[in-house]
Amino acid sequence: MEKTWLKQYPQGVPAEIDVEQYASLVTLLEESFKKHAALPAYRFMGKVITFSQVDDASRALAAYLQAQGLNAGDRVAVMLPNVPQYPVAVAAILRAGYVVVNVNPLYTPRELEHQLKDSGAKLIIMVENFATTLQQVLAAVPTKKIVLTALGDMLGFPKKQIVNYVVRNVKKMVPAFSLPGAVQFNDAVAQGRGKAYKPATVGPDDIAVLQYTGGTTGVSKGAVLLHRNLVANILQAEAWYQPALKKIPAGEQVVTICALPIYHIFGFNTNMMLAMRMGGCNILIANPRDLPSVFKELKGQKFHSFPAVNTLFNAMAHHAEFNTVDWSGLVISVGGGMAVQSATAKLWLEKTGCPIVEGYGLSETSPSATCNPVDSTAYSGNIGLPMPNTDLTLLDDDGREVPLGTPGEIAIKGPQVMAGYWQRPDETAKVMTADGFFRTGDIGVVDERGYFKIVDRKKDMILVSGFNVYPNEVEDVVTQMPGILECAAVGVADAKAGEAVKLVIVRSDPKVTEADVRKYCEAQLTGYKRPKTVEFRTELPKTPVGKILRRELRDKA
Repeated sequence: MEKTWLKQYPQGVPAEIDVEQYASLVTLLEESFKKHAALPAYRFMGKVITFSQVDDASRALAAYLQAQGLNAGDRVAVMLPNVPQYPVAVAAILRAGYVVVNVNPLYTPRELEHQLKDSGAKLIIMVENFATTLQQVLAAVPTKKIVLTALGDMLGFPKKQIVNYVVRNVKKMVPAFSLPGAVQFNDAVAQGRGKAYKPATVGPDDIAVLQYTGGTTGVSKGAVLLHRNLVANILQAEAWYQPALKKIPAGEQVVTICALPIYHIFGFNTNMMLAMRMGGCNILIANPRDLPSVFKELKGQKFHSFPAVNTLFNAMAHHAEFNTVDWSGLVISVGGGMAVQSATAKLWLEKTGCPIVEGYGLSETSPSATCNPVDSTAYSGNIGLPMPNTDLTLLDDDGREVPLGTPGEIAIKGPQVMAGYWQRPDETAKVMTADGFFRTGDIGVVDERGYFKIVDRKKDMILVSGFNVYPNEVEDVVTQMPGILECAAVGVADAKAGEAVKLVIVRSDPKVTEADVRKYCEAQLTGYKRPKTVEFRTELPKTPVGKILRRELRDKA
């Protein structure tokens, strides 16, 4: 495919960048620790943690880990929400020469057991709130060493004691557990200070992270992300963001809202790693679903960047406390993880003056593959243009490129594409083409300018009497109806048409009826795209990053 998209690049964004500026993430981290030592790296519950403090604590924790008898390349699991212990743990694991295995703290025992067994993690660093989950599977997993932390552990005296007391005793967020031999996070750091830290020799082709894909399409698999993959994507994102970052007054530190879970690849690279590279500060939001707490955390803060998913942008823009926050410094709102809906984008632009620029990527691409130009003035409905050093094409089922204007499976080639799935050569072979393209399973189209648009996932497509119905389209239309907060369209078995469309809706106005929805759809959608059944719910099932789980709705149906 001819790279027509390069003509659309904003001024100052290069087609190619040097993605080999760092031998590894460790080199990048250590440069940042030195260069930005005195600057705040994280703000959490009113506490500022500097680059120097992250450097010091992670070096000590790395020394502690090295004393635990692990070998170079061993996997260490991290099961933490957005707390300062997370970046300290990740930096320590990488500096010690090990591989980070990001674990969703909300996993069920079954899911945790699968991931610890599959990755072969020898040690886990986790928050005590979910210790009972580990306790239930401990006998079945290879993970025998445990470092436990409480939410407030890095807040200093007396705040640490107060927060931990409230979490344990007032909010009762820590179910009783028994993990004999577990070491407290602060004790591990203290022990590490008395041990020798041996800087690990880590190169571009060493594994940095095993990022497990959400498992929404079957068994959860570990995407093998090398140091070179993640470094490339950090530098690609930095180059892409330049036109927006130039709007920040000279000498002002870039401040980013970190409401995305940092154990998710979007938050990991877009929040933690990109800010490391740029000497930026992250405002850590431990629980983005608790909107009053989110607004409380943001009040009185000046910030410039907000990466999030559609559901969070939507919920915040509709919240009564939205105007208690100063949005004047915001120069970049990046939407990813799921389709940004036009109704959400319109409201966000009206309220903040900063358009949501939609990007696209996957765990397998570290994650960013495409993004809309950050100097856009409005929502486009596209996933944007391929990033620097990145090639995209659209393939048919036989792996041939489709003609312009024809939908095809999006395939991505670039330095950010994973090395494969962890110990799954069969699964890797299914998604990698002979010439190095990764087949995403997403169906897209490209216009003559080189802008890509997703029409849907192969597996989410609904086939009604031989006609393709793409849930994204139905959802985008219905969410523009007044009184609808969010919705999901899924395919259900139908005796006549093979499949029919089912619409599951969350209302913002309880007076909206099924008849209203049908009337609206009749005016907006052709016959076969209209829902055969409509169901109202108080909420939709979602992944921790906020993506709607259509599969769960389909399975229930």
